[in-house]
Amino acid sequence: MILVVDNGSIFTKKIIKFLEYTKTSFEIKSFDKIDPDNPGKFDSVILSGRRKNIQTMNAINSKIIHQCINQNKPLLGICYGAEILALTVGGTIRKMTSAQKGSQIVNVLEKNSLCKGALEVYQSHNYEISTLDKSLVNLASSNSCKHELIQYKNMKIFGTQFHPEMSKDGLEMIEKFIKL
Repeated sequence: MILVVDNGSIFTKKIIKFLEYTKTSFEIKSFDKIDPDNPGKFDSVILSGRRKNIQTMNAINSKIIHQCINQNKPLLGICYGAEILALTVGGTIRKMTSAQKGSQIVNVLEKNSLCKGALEVYQSHNYEISTLDKSLVNLASSNSCKHELIQYKNMKIFGTQFHPEMSKDGLEMIEKFIKL
């Protein structure tokens, strides 16, 4: 069963629709309805994007990330989810000079279990991951963002700066994540 952490993104409904379409067992919970020290008996976690920067949300998502690392559970952080993953393990983020919105080509740089080649994805963000901790590997980049897809060590813990729920190529990534 997948835990979908709803951090308030307007695109979370697309994640849910896709999980229903693929007949994937999941439970969706708002970030403020989760006990971060005991998120439940889930096999994997998807962290949605967000609309607002809320300190409590950041703390809860960071604790969930630590739980996944410590328990070796697959995690997919989407947009904000990737940013909080990077921050949690020692990376940094920065405000972009202009907001990214719309279709973008992402080029895969490193072999990974979610994708390969070039992907057409959907961007919708004002912040980006600017530096990675040594524990993170940059798997893909685009003309607008250096760190489009990241992975924590060799674990099944990933972050996408883009919104995979909003494109065909991205949905294929989510499907591969589900099967990990």
